[in-house]
Amino acid sequence: MIPCGVWARRALNEISDVYRTNQFKARIGWASSMGDSCLRRLKHTLDQPGVHIMISLSRWPVVLAPAFTASSIFAADISSLNIAVTSDWNTGHNGEITFTNTGDQPIEGWTLSYADGSTLNQAWNCQWTLESGRHIISNLSWNETVQPGATISVGFGADGPFQTDFTDAMFNGEPVGVLYNGEDDGDDGNDDGNNDDGNNDDDGNNDDDGNNDDGNNDDQSSGCIGDADGNGTVDVDDLLLVINDWGFCTGCPGDLDDNGSVDVNDMLVVLAAWGACPDVGPGDKRIVAYYIEWGIYGRDYQPADMPLDKITHVNYAFANISDDGRIAIGDPYAAIEKSYPGDTWDQPYRGTYNQLNNVLRAEYPHIKTLISVGGWTWSGKFSDVALTDTSRQIFASSCVDFIRMYNFDGVDIDWEYPVCCGMGSNTYRPEDRENYTLLMAELREQLDMAAEEDGRDYLLTIASAGGVDKLENYELAEIAAELDWVNTMSYDFMGAWDLSLTGHHSPLYPNPDNPSPNPNVRNFYNSDGSVQPWLDAGVPPEKIVMGVPFYGRAWGGVNATNAGLFQQANMVPPGTWDDWSSGATGINDYSEIAEMIESGGYVRMWDDVSKVPWAWNPNAHGGHFISYDDPESMQYKMDYINDLGLGGAMFWEVTCDREEDLLNVIHQSLSD
Repeated sequence: MIPCGVWARRALNEISDVYRTNQFKARIGWASSMGDSCLRRLKHTLDQPGVHIMISLSRWPVVLAPAFTASSIFAADISSLNIAVTSDWNTGHNGEITFTNTGDQPIEGWTLSYADGSTLNQAWNCQWTLESGRHIISNLSWNETVQPGATISVGFGADGPFQTDFTDAMFNGEPVGVLYNGEDDGDDGNDDGNNDDGNNDDDGNNDDDGNNDDGNNDDQSSGCIGDADGNGTVDVDDLLLVINDWGFCTGCPGDLDDNGSVDVNDMLVVLAAWGACPDVGPGDKRIVAYYIEWGIYGRDYQPADMPLDKITHVNYAFANISDDGRIAIGDPYAAIEKSYPGDTWDQPYRGTYNQLNNVLRAEYPHIKTLISVGGWTWSGKFSDVALTDTSRQIFASSCVDFIRMYNFDGVDIDWEYPVCCGMGSNTYRPEDRENYTLLMAELREQLDMAAEEDGRDYLLTIASAGGVDKLENYELAEIAAELDWVNTMSYDFMGAWDLSLTGHHSPLYPNPDNPSPNPNVRNFYNSDGSVQPWLDAGVPPEKIVMGVPFYGRAWGGVNATNAGLFQQANMVPPGTWDDWSSGATGINDYSEIAEMIESGGYVRMWDDVSKVPWAWNPNAHGGHFISYDDPESMQYKMDYINDLGLGGAMFWEVTCDREEDLLNVIHQSLSD
């Protein structure tokens, strides 16, 4: 009797050869003559309800789908087209088509086409035409180049039910295989909209695929998706690892998506990545920009000034909470009343909302926008909103109505902070910790119901505290399970509210020379310290988006010892945008700090332990110390994000980097 592992290796080797030869029926005839029990095991492994692999295994013996013939997986620079349903309803569905460049050279321009399949009525992140019964999908200018290892996603809307007969698929003129993995009819019915896998942002922005959500597997030595044994090649050995580990299994090599279960999704990861692992950089990740509503005034920074070609998501700051516990527009003039060129008197609304969500969306269809609620100033009512089932339902319902009315793609909650430590006028309760999770669960449920009705995905995120002491007031794992991702506010760790000690307001790592009497400040008030609690709680790294500042914090009247670092101060110096109402803030835009250093009056210093700079002028303001980030420190932070497999970077805020020095580092580091 041939051992199961021996014949399975032989069978899988021969099955994989279907992509190189036209001898498929003969090979299946050989494989089907092997042991019934092992054959059933292999069939069960590959043949899952709702999943069609490049070789259709929905019946036995296996029959090759006629559209895909010899070498289809190897003729192009991609392994397959992956077609998935992202949402469906009675009369139609939305879906996405993704592909990954598995070659070692960039793809410069791409066109894919196919016959049959779902009846499309629209498509985004691409140019789409229907010619002689063939759907033809090609790149836009911003996604024309596909670097090795990068993934492209295009979205589509279609009439009727999802079809699994996409035939005669071609990529840049070469035949290519098709995978179908978006159907729910063999699973628990909760994958499309209940956020159970933590990746509910299949929005065409490459967030899920580019973040390696299906194969992060940080334990792999090669860092290659699908390479379960870490030998630099995705091959039969990796398929066998998946088969051998089949079932519930924590930390197993075959659990490529790190969800605690080895299943067909892990098999699909292997098949989609078949071949030698390319030597690639980071995949596309989220680049989340905060846009401030008040930027239209003194800063004169309009929505069209944003470099949206370098951003994936825009968080619009901020909406308020009304006295009756509903979301409310912050500044109605800025948001919906201000007229821009092209506006008319009879349109439903004007202002920044219309510019961002309608006008600019046409030029940058990849952008997703979220309305951020709260912030430092407007967090006072969150405790009341989160208190009861009724108050949570009212608030969540109002958020759904709000994003539908103004065409936002989701909601970002910026509660500063549950239980304690925000503005003194805020309402606080000990039960805020648990109630915050319940509030997010209610929002998640209502957003998912709306998504199903509207045929589009709606996102839910939060801006979380950076301080480890404040994070004790979050149910980290529980709240993250309800979210698409968490934005960590990994900044404002030190500032001129405390004149007894200068220091870095956003260090990557702690500096043991910091003499603060507070052990949290010394050891954990840093970017790493703001991320690790989430990881320690078991939150998937791709659901953590690390925040970085585009501004600095300064002290005046600083002792000149050590060029002002870790010294006493005696005043708050002026900031970039101070006015009569703010007084001196000590907050400077990065653009202004760069000009200060370029002028020669300030010296740039570097802390090689914390991996951040500071600026020092012994003559200005009685000794001017400014903590900030520059391109060098930003690169260290982007390397940290990539090394840990985090979901991307968030920054506060876009008006502070007029020359895009910092954003360029982020964009180049997180986008292929």
